[in-house]
Amino acid sequence: MNIDAKTLHEMSNVVRSDALRAIRRAKSGHVGIVLGAADIITMIYAVFLNPRTDRFVLSAGHGSAMLYATLNLAGYKVGDLDSFRRMGGLPGHPEYGIDGVAATTGPLGQGIANAVGMAIAAKHNNTGGMVYCLCSDGDLMEGVAQEAIAFAGRYKLDNLVLLWDNNGISIDGVAQTDVDVSMRMRAAGWSVRHANGNDFNELYDAIRIDAIAPRFIKCDTVIGLASSLANTPRAHGFALSDSEMAGLSECLDSRRGRDMWRTLAREHKNMPTNHYANVPNISLPDAPHFISTREMSGMCLEKIMRRGCTAILGSADLGSNTNVHVDSTVDITADDFSGNYINYGVREHAMAAIMNGLAYAGIRAVGSTFLVFSDYMRGAMRLSALSELPVVYVLTHDSVAVGADGPTHQPIEQIAGLRLIPNMNVFRPCNMTEVLWSWRTALSEVNKPSCIILSRQKISRIESVAYGYIDAGGYVIYKTNTRRIRLTLIATGTEVPLAIAVARRLGSGVQVASIPSVSHFRKNDAEYKQNVLRGHVIAIEAGATSSWFEFADDVIGIDSFGMSGSGDMVYREYGFDVDEIVAAIKAKMKNVRF
Repeated sequence: MNIDAKTLHEMSNVVRSDALRAIRRAKSGHVGIVLGAADIITMIYAVFLNPRTDRFVLSAGHGSAMLYATLNLAGYKVGDLDSFRRMGGLPGHPEYGIDGVAATTGPLGQGIANAVGMAIAAKHNNTGGMVYCLCSDGDLMEGVAQEAIAFAGRYKLDNLVLLWDNNGISIDGVAQTDVDVSMRMRAAGWSVRHANGNDFNELYDAIRIDAIAPRFIKCDTVIGLASSLANTPRAHGFALSDSEMAGLSECLDSRRGRDMWRTLAREHKNMPTNHYANVPNISLPDAPHFISTREMSGMCLEKIMRRGCTAILGSADLGSNTNVHVDSTVDITADDFSGNYINYGVREHAMAAIMNGLAYAGIRAVGSTFLVFSDYMRGAMRLSALSELPVVYVLTHDSVAVGADGPTHQPIEQIAGLRLIPNMNVFRPCNMTEVLWSWRTALSEVNKPSCIILSRQKISRIESVAYGYIDAGGYVIYKTNTRRIRLTLIATGTEVPLAIAVARRLGSGVQVASIPSVSHFRKNDAEYKQNVLRGHVIAIEAGATSSWFEFADDVIGIDSFGMSGSGDMVYREYGFDVDEIVAAIKAKMKNVRF
């Protein structure tokens, strides 16, 4: 250790002073972690972190004032600390895009999984980089953290150091962590160390010891250290009096500590900018006449990967079902990280959060599971969109036509729910052309995640159309033989061939619009949308109905849970049958002659 403990103590007190000042001016924030854990973050930035290769993740995002203060002192251009928690200023929890902030954290547990993804990326890219992550008691109670911890242990991520701010207190009282956290970590394959989190010599000795496994350091601290509320739940938030915070901030400040931070700041250099690989240009694969869209996707993805796409693919133990584990992939293992496919195990939430970590490190990540299980990933998917990370979620088995697995595996509200997430592409393609367009668009994004929603059941092939129409997100895929359009049927995915069969039965004056991407279609001008949505408009999709009323006069969908049975029978039971839909439309439009 090149800096003595006394100097480090003064440096950490400056962190405390600046963070308290920011919280006091905001009249909002979390004081307890600032006073209790500033020594830990100071040790990392002042002694261990190489800013050119290493990353630090604050999973305990409520400690944002402490992070911003540290980054500012270390030479990062985070902005004015006086803007903390104010409109347009530094946000209440860390957000990616602020200089030096490695990940958007806040929902507890996410940062731990992000750090796991970054550690994988460092090994895959052979950067030699370390990843340091500071977590709280609350982080370790979250399921996503435990999923990621188990994964990291199996993959022996020896470049990952997780430091636990063990103060034993949460908002409602005594922290409800495991009875023996260290035992759990050892069982998960981690190397475990113990240190006084406010003793620099002990922290240094615990962190510097190498291991052939990820390292977990239990750092015993006191929440709200040196305050009148120390070691109480009230210390967690904003409960200290203004005068006490002002007094603490003043007495903790140190010219010598600031001078030492200035010395370190001169050595700071930024991490390189991310450059995500784009999809190679490939032609449409030849496909059988009767095929599922998940099979179409697998055929496209195989050609994409063979042409040298550098994405890392993966699945929550369903790669052969989602058609993402294609022939050209090579598994990443604990002994060899040079491959391009990860088996995450049955850990959907951790998969999504680890993918975010890969994306933060500049890797294009693709993960897959069944659509209904997107509910397990929702927290991390939302953060993909908020953080503008171009990850790709492949979600198959997209409707009640899954069949005999029953309603637990039959998605109803999931597609509509995913479409509600801001800055999220949601594609539900109906043919090979739309599948390839979905992949090309998703893999070309640089600041937006994508969901590609695919079927298990096979559908009849629909003739391809020009890419220009698909780029609009919605277009007329089946045209009527008359100029006067009485009815437009909107459909997506496997309901498109059904809608075309209905249109043919109804005869002239009926057209079908495929809308593989609602968000892309929504961006068109009014004239284009009016030309696509002519006459009376009925949407047909095997899922929740309410969102379609943005475009449609009526909707044929499903607003109840499914049932067990063969896929074809369940599909028809819920009204997705040509005869039934034709009869319903004729009853609805009695005065229209078809």
